[in-house]
Amino acid sequence: MRNPFRSEAEAFSFVLVCVALFAAVAVAGILGGGWAALGVFLVLAAAVAIYVKGEPKTEERPVWARRSETRRILVVANETVAGQALRSEVVHRAGSEAEVLVVCPALTSQIRYWASDEDPGRAAAQERLEASLGELAGEGVDARGEVGDADPIQAIDDALRTFGADEIIISTHPPGRSNWLEKEVIVRARERYELPITHVVVDLVHEAERVAGTESGTAQKR
Repeated sequence: MRNPFRSEAEAFSFVLVCVALFAAVAVAGILGGGWAALGVFLVLAAAVAIYVKGEPKTEERPVWARRSETRRILVVANETVAGQALRSEVVHRAGSEAEVLVVCPALTSQIRYWASDEDPGRAAAQERLEASLGELAGEGVDARGEVGDADPIQAIDDALRTFGADEIIISTHPPGRSNWLEKEVIVRARERYELPITHVVVDLVHEAERVAGTESGTAQKR
């Protein structure tokens, strides 16, 4: 399970607060009974909530890798990683010299996420990733890939620690069908990273219908 605390000191402080809270409730219960214990608990819980809400939040920025002389493109996509629109954009922007890293965040349910049981999601992401890399290789793009964290922003952070990208391409489903758009991943990424970010919308349903129509037309000609 992922650690919800930013540091060991923060986790230790949380443990101390919990111990002090329960100790105060226990003492109040012994001296004044159940209602006194409940009153002490509510007062202390409210005080902790007010403190946490008022504490200034500082977001720690990760240390990102330095950029190389060769232009580097970071591509982030999951189910849309095999979409023709995304491949065309990567081919267009990569040319023949850019280094391309494709990161495929693993899809997983919240229950599996908190239980650290991501194997099915990672396996499916790996299959999609390998298929996409094969398609890109067929179009002359030498790309490598890796399965990333279920959170696309965290996946980008992890990738940038070792891959000093010059630009980022993020692919999503169309509006209304995209979980990433609902979570404002594109907006958050543009606020967080001082890099050019291209958003590619991939409509897999439309692409599949177009391919089916093309194959049907070819069969009729035969």
